[in-house]
Amino acid sequence: PLYAAAVRDLRQFSEGAQADLSEAGGGPGGYEKTIAFAPGAETGKLFSLARTDFEFTGGAHPNTSFSAVLWDKAMKKRLGFADLFRPGVDLSGLDKALCDAANTAKQARSPGSETATLGGNMWACPKAVATPFILTPGTTPGKAGGITFLLGAYQIGPYSDGAYQIALPQSVFRSLLNPAYADEFAGAPVKAGDVTPKAG
Repeated sequence: PLYAAAVRDLRQFSEGAQADLSEAGGGPGGYEKTIAFAPGAETGKLFSLARTDFEFTGGAHPNTSFSAVLWDKAMKKRLGFADLFRPGVDLSGLDKALCDAANTAKQARSPGSETATLGGNMWACPKAVATPFILTPGTTPGKAGGITFLLGAYQIGPYSDGAYQIALPQSVFRSLLNPAYADEFAGAPVKAGDVTPKAG
């Protein structure tokens, strides 16, 4: 299903690009779209995968967006945020931890920049429930040390700051986990905070 969905997305992009080119009467300015997958941590029950879509359709710069898959290997089904966490649980502490870690990363990249806040006007911190995430490799073999949230450019700062991958330790959210998956987490993340891959 993942491969078929990616092929469908690329085909739709290609058809749209061709239509735009025909409408413009040809000429320079080709479009580009790539889809890349990268694995997150894997545990006895769970596997995660990050999807990065890079798209350029003219304009000042390209756009990058993220999505993720969390897979229950035993049940052979895709899980959502609501499956991993207990129903009705208060996520305000997790949202605050994500916001704090994102702002720490933002200040490291762009010292003195405007702080993102939950419900902010200019730059708003994302809610954990609405943010794609993958499992974070940990210090305990076979267990996830946390979860890594995938934040796109423009989400908490200007495009020039780029995208962020923010890893939170499982100790921050362990009490919020669905008991069916709590044992898949232990130890600490190999690295926490800004774990965005460096270019080059």
